[in-house]
Amino acid sequence: MKSTAPTGRLSLSAWLPLAVVTACLLLAPAIRAATTESAGPPASFARDVRPILNRSCVGCHQPGKLKGKLDLTAYAPFRAGGKTGPAFVPGDPGKSLVVDQISGPEPAMPNKGEHLTAGEVETIARWIGQGAKDDTPVGERPVAPVADGAAAPGPMPPERPTVYRLPPVITALAFSPDGKALAVAGSYEILLHEADGSKLVRRLPSGSPRTATLFYSADGKTLFAAGGAPGQFGQVQSWDVSGDGSDYHPAKNWRVAADLPFGLCLSPSADRIAFGCADRTGRVLSLADGKEQFRVEQHTDWVLGVAFTVDGKTLLTTGRDKALKLSDAATGRPIEQINEPQEPITCAARHPAQDLVAVGGAGGATRLYKISDLQKRTDANRDPNRVKELERLNGPVNAVAFSPDGNLLAVAATGEARVFAVKDGRRVAMLSPGGGNSAGPIFAVAFSPDGKRVAAGGYDGQVRLFDAEKGTLLKSFVPVPLDVPTTRPADQKP
Repeated sequence: MKSTAPTGRLSLSAWLPLAVVTACLLLAPAIRAATTESAGPPASFARDVRPILNRSCVGCHQPGKLKGKLDLTAYAPFRAGGKTGPAFVPGDPGKSLVVDQISGPEPAMPNKGEHLTAGEVETIARWIGQGAKDDTPVGERPVAPVADGAAAPGPMPPERPTVYRLPPVITALAFSPDGKALAVAGSYEILLHEADGSKLVRRLPSGSPRTATLFYSADGKTLFAAGGAPGQFGQVQSWDVSGDGSDYHPAKNWRVAADLPFGLCLSPSADRIAFGCADRTGRVLSLADGKEQFRVEQHTDWVLGVAFTVDGKTLLTTGRDKALKLSDAATGRPIEQINEPQEPITCAARHPAQDLVAVGGAGGATRLYKISDLQKRTDANRDPNRVKELERLNGPVNAVAFSPDGNLLAVAATGEARVFAVKDGRRVAMLSPGGGNSAGPIFAVAFSPDGKRVAAGGYDGQVRLFDAEKGTLLKSFVPVPLDVPTTRPADQKP
């Protein structure tokens, strides 16, 4: 007969309950302590809690993927909770569902990826114990989502115009089709200038600290923008700019993702918009009501470029996974990959009248591909749809833009932009630091409607207008009003 005397060891079945009890006992003091206003340093939703949610939770709990009907991209929907009720009880973390779900040795949430650390759990519990206050900046607060499946309304624009101490990084530019205006991305706003940079005409509040894409409709009556706050929200907006400037007003404002949307474009029929996302999807929305029609989910990394074919029947998506993929633009059904992956693709633009797309790479290459009348890839020719590869730039390609007639292509990188002839790929002009351009990255380029000028902007906050064929600098200006102090500190010498 075997002895039943204690051996000094615990079986697995006996150890697990002890571990659970021990973990709960260790966490309980932190949760109990967080129930009082004085427990620990003040916790901030915007500074402390939201970054934890963005990193670990919003992948499954955001407007595009409401698992459990719970949206964690902003304070209001977080507090409202999901299908099981409110997510937290201000002042009482012990009765808050979110604390229960993220606590313990085997927490229920997140159910994918790494669990929150004990410090992160304590931070959320402490914030709830201190009253769960919302300190989100006003310009970043989205309103509650609508219930019928349409896109949620975007964040409310700031009540006062942005005050600039320094020029902002310029991330998007667009000329109006009539050649009278130049739209420039600012901080929480879009700035409309005279096309020659001589005058700031109008400031359009947007609610987006960063704007990724700007473009006008073909008739020039609508200005579109895609932007948001990285890792927090993404939105698509439009303004009616058909008047004389005094009556410009917002037309659309939809919160569409939990991160910036990239490469926003309009369908040839002007009834849909498409964009890429950091969650590895491309998306198509109805322009009438903002409802999502479908997603392209073939990519394995950020989708940074999208384009419709000329007939609007096919959608191209591309991005950091190096692949150019085609999908049916009515259903999202995958069609095929058309290229040989070589380097992450950072940007894309379609020819204004042909099924030809220019893509820029992280390694400095710019390639032109046909996106219709395709040839199948074979072992002998793995990149048969590439039309040509242009001269490599010294750094990642940040932006590409065709001239309105499609004869020229502007390509921007760090410290310079270049203009190429599309027909033969030869370099036409260098828009370089020697010509007055920035030594930092250039993030945006745009041709004037007549194709004679190129606007460029980037890290240093200057907009520069160049002769498209000669590369000479025509004008340089800061697109925002700067609030420069007029007095010096008492201890500073003149």
